[in-house]
Amino acid sequence: MQRVFITGASSGIGAALARFYAGQGATLGLVARRQAVLEQLLASLPHPERHRLYALDVNDHAALTAAAADFIAAGDGVDVVIASAGISQGTLTEYAEDQQVFEHVFATNVLATVATFTPFIATMKRQAQAGQTGLRLVGVGSVAGIRGLPGAGAYSGSKAAVISYCESLRVELRASGIKVVTIVPGYIDTPMTQANHYKMPFLMPVEQFAARTGAAVARGSSYQVIPWQMGVVAKLLRLLPNWLYDLAFSKAPHKARK
Repeated sequence: MQRVFITGASSGIGAALARFYAGQGATLGLVARRQAVLEQLLASLPHPERHRLYALDVNDHAALTAAAADFIAAGDGVDVVIASAGISQGTLTEYAEDQQVFEHVFATNVLATVATFTPFIATMKRQAQAGQTGLRLVGVGSVAGIRGLPGAGAYSGSKAAVISYCESLRVELRASGIKVVTIVPGYIDTPMTQANHYKMPFLMPVEQFAARTGAAVARGSSYQVIPWQMGVVAKLLRLLPNWLYDLAFSKAPHKARK
């Protein structure tokens, strides 16, 4: 029985991954800020008695570390850790008040990913040395992190950082028996994308995304764009010279500032 720890579990991608892994018979540790929403999710899962809830903010690193320790102790280890907590908000550098938004987005999307993985690594290394396999640390980037999008400096920058951070961690842990998997979503039908007021090509239902993510994690894929069509788009965008990219995207629609 897999032991899977998931942050950002109350909605969107995190909740879909919780439903996917619960359906596979896993024991879950579910992290999100809203206790009531976590309890609603728990009630909808098979064998709710197997799972543990941790109502906390991922920016509270001490609380996150305590949750990790509790989950490890309860399950005598862990198999998969998924840092899926993330936020998106439109930002413009010219506005001084957006500085706090940049800081909050980077703290939640990047630093909390690091804080999610850190308390598990020593335990996972010991499990690998004891012969256990299938150990995974899973970071969630975004196609928005492949090239910077106008009006999304905080989100694009943070997701680019997640992608590079996971690559560094993957190389660091290569000989440890722990595989680092970077999942790069395109447009997935979640509350986050439902707030967008522009066309979203290849929009994918979140449950389908969760199943494909689960398959990529099981394979130990180092880097997986989902859906694959957005992977092709991302590669093409990366190949565009800066002058052409700038011309094409300078008038692209912006995510709304709050």
